[in-house]
Parts: sequence; C-alpha cells; structure tokens
Amino acid sequence: MKIDSGVINKVSELARLDLSEKEKEEFSQQLSDIIEYVEKINQLDTSSVEPTDHIVPLANVFREDRAHESLPREALANIAPRFENGHVIVPRIIEEHE
Repeated sequence: MKIDSGVINKVSELARLDLSEKEKEEFSQQLSDIIEYVEKINQLDTSSVEPTDHIVPLANVFREDRAHESLPREALANIAPRFENGHVIVPRIIEEHE
C-alpha cells in the first residue's frame, strides 16, 4: 500500500503540523515502507502461535496484600497541612467550568 501525499496532507492537517514538501515526501516513503513491512508480517502463518501479552513469563513481584492498622486520625491531623472535620484539606487543582 502506497501512502500518497493526500494522506500525508490530511494527517499533518489533523495533527496541526506544518510540513515542507521534502518532509511530506520523506514521511510518505517511510510510512509506505512500514505498511509494506506489516503486510509481510501478516502473510506469516501464526495459527500455531499462542496469544500472549508478554514474551517473558512474569509473576507478580509485589508484596502480599495484608490488612493492618492505619495511621490514627490524631497522628494524621498532626502532620497534615490542613485537617478539618476528620478530612485532610488540599488546594483545588481542577477548575470548574460552567
């Protein structure tokens, strides 16, 4: 599949990229080469290949999840910058829009 200048123009417009003619030609060739390579991969017989999400078998390396006592409210109140009515008060970081 050949990626033509129309596709490059459309994508560069959507991405708001100002490309020179030389860059458009270069990207057109590079993307065409990538598509050609993917088409070669699609020709491979993968019927006997098991689906996988990772090539190396991994196990969870996290610690065991155990319930334990949490920090007492008084201790939290002593270290929090603002603590009111049992809650840590933090600055607003998301503005509301109407």
